[in-house]
Formats: sequence, structure tokens, C-alpha cells
Amino acid sequence: MGIFDKDKWQEIYGTIKKNKLRTILTALGVFWGVFMLVFLLGMGKGLENGVYRDFGSGARNIMYTWANRTSMPYKGMKPGRRIRMKLDDIEALIAEIPELAEAAPRNFMGSIPVTYKESQENYELRGELTNLKDMVGLMVHQGRYLNQRDIDERRKVVVLGTEVIKLLFGDSTAVGSHVQLRGIDFQVVGVYGPRDIKDWTRDDMESVVIPLTTMDQAFGTNNEIDWLICQPKEGISVAAMEPKVRAVLKKRHKVHPDDKDGIGGFNLEEEFSQVQSLFMGIQLFLWFVGVGTLLAGIIGVSNIMLIIVKERTKEIGIRKAMGATPVSIINMILTESIFITALSGYIGLALGSIIIAGLSYLMVANDINVQKFYNPEVNLGVAVFSLMVLIIAGALAGLAPALHASRINPVEALKDE
Repeated sequence: MGIFDKDKWQEIYGTIKKNKLRTILTALGVFWGVFMLVFLLGMGKGLENGVYRDFGSGARNIMYTWANRTSMPYKGMKPGRRIRMKLDDIEALIAEIPELAEAAPRNFMGSIPVTYKESQENYELRGELTNLKDMVGLMVHQGRYLNQRDIDERRKVVVLGTEVIKLLFGDSTAVGSHVQLRGIDFQVVGVYGPRDIKDWTRDDMESVVIPLTTMDQAFGTNNEIDWLICQPKEGISVAAMEPKVRAVLKKRHKVHPDDKDGIGGFNLEEEFSQVQSLFMGIQLFLWFVGVGTLLAGIIGVSNIMLIIVKERTKEIGIRKAMGATPVSIINMILTESIFITALSGYIGLALGSIIIAGLSYLMVANDINVQKFYNPEVNLGVAVFSLMVLIIAGALAGLAPALHASRINPVEALKDE
């Protein structure tokens, strides 16, 4: 009697129809277990995506470093001395630290008047080189970003944030036009903005960027930089590079080696790793809760199948007396158990997936931006794995009742009342 045997499925249908309430209550346990597993994992993924979104779309194996005031006396100099990093610090870092792939600086001049024809607004002026854009996840919407010739030739070119374009240019073409920064003429070569628009990336949309060398020439910034991003070579962790970066900068600026304030820093890779470890623990906990609920439902299926076997003892005895083999009896009980488990589990899986997908769609359609929660989703691998587990669980749930049924003595079964 194979799996597609018509008579067998008619018997299963008859048994389910005869005991509708019991079958529904049995299936409900499995349904709820699978539904909770999918729902919890989907919501957990939304929380994970929301937190990872905070890291932006830039590189994550980087460290930020900046200069502060010293907190310790050193070589006859008093504490409280203001440290200013310079452009040539980058050359020293690359020369002395073999683990360092590149360093990208930025200098700020605060808010300055930006003028185009009759329009004038104040925006933050930034001085950069060419490599910061990709590290922090910026994208060019029109034209281009700064290139090496801009840096080398100290060109008076500027890249404007998307919000600057809206207010100053409106529908006019910006690239190729000229604006005045503190009265100095600059040509617009591009329009840029963050890849991920968040509250803390709006500054990128409301700023203007010029070559760092041009900033020094036009505004006399003495080649100073406010902070820089350091990225290690492939295969090297930021943690291995970070103390060397601090040591080189402290040595160049005469900061005590033990001074924790003179040269500040922030290891993004370390924080990202900590968040990954946190969510791995959260995922394990959600799996534990979901699988525990699912197991409770599967145990319920096994118990109900034992009751069904008990009720059908006489029927099974007649089957064996008419020549039914133990294998055919086991096959019949297992098929019914797998069918109930798989069907109810599939409904739970489908409903959980639909709710998660619907929630994600509603958030996008209504532009709902919840901090620390974004794009809840059900992993395809989890869905396939869940279906496989359901089939195996259904077989295990029916195994004990099936073995019990196969051992029924026909003579004793026919005497059973």
C-alpha cells in the first residue's frame, strides 16, 4: 500500500472526519508552534536589520580617530594642550604601519554662506580627499565626486549635498554651474548624498565638499584635519591596527603614551562584532522558544495517535487477521500522523510568512520608519528547514503509536470491547 493509495487516504479522511474536534485541537498545537517560530524569527530579523541599518552602508572594518586635548603632562608640556592632526599625518601612518590600507581625512569649517545667483543659504563646508566617499557609504546622484587631479591641482570645485541642490537650484541644472563659498567662486562638479537616509545622515545632505588642499589654499586651514578613517588591509582586523595608529599619532604630536584623551578613536569593527554576537544569542533564544512550542504540539500529536490506535484496536486486529502485514499497519498510522503534522505546520508557516511580509509591505508603503526595526523577513532557508523538520517530526510523532499498532495480537484485538 503506497503513499498514493486511494483507499488509504479515504480511511485517513474518514478518521479525521469522524473526530473533527480532536483532529483540529491536535493540529492546533503544531500550527501554533510553527507559527510562533516563524513569527518570532521574522520579528527578530526585523530588529536585527534595524540595528544593522544604523551602521550604514559604508565599510565596517574601519576605525575613526581624532585629536583632543591632552590629559597628562609630557616632555615639559602641561596637560590640556590642544592637538591638531595634519594632512602629513596620513603619509606617516601609511609609511609606519604595514597593516594600514588607507586613511581618509575630513576637515570641517562650520556653516558658511553658499550663494547661487540671488539665492544664499548657510551650509557646512567639508574638506576631503577622494577616498572617504566609499568608506562612509556616500553616493553620487549627478556628475562626479572629487578626483585626484582636484586634490593635486587644488582645483576650486565643489560637490553639493542633495538638500543644498533643492534649495539653491530647484529644478535648474547644478553640475557645471558656479557657486560662491564665502565669496570665492567654485564650479559644481557633482551632487551627493547618503545611501541610507537617517536622522544622523541628513548632515551629508546639507553640506558642501571641496578638496582638502583647496580648503587650505582658499581659507588658510593650515592642512589641519578634524578626524580620519583608517582601514586595514584585507585579512587584518582593526583591533590589530588600532593601537599602532594611536601610537604613531601620539609620537608625532608629543602625547604621553598612556594619555587616553589626547588621541581619541572609535573601532566600528569591534562594535559591529559585538552586535553580531548579541543577535546570534537572540536568534538562539528565539529558536529555543519556537522549537519548544513546536515540540509541545508534536508530543500532542503522538498522544492523540496513541488514543486513535487504542480506539481502532479491533479494526487493526481484523486487518491483521485478514493478512495485513505489520509494515502496512505502521505505514497507515505514520501517514496519518505525517499528514496532520505537515498540513497544520504548513498552514502555520504560510500564515506566519504572510503576516511578516504584510507588515514589511505596510511599513514600506506607508513610509513608516521605526528606529531599530526595519524590513522584517522570513529566511527562505528557515522555511525549507521548517518543512523538513515537520515531515520528520510527523514521522517521529506517529512512530510509537505505529509500532504499538503493529504488535497488536489479532485474537486479543477481536475480543476487545
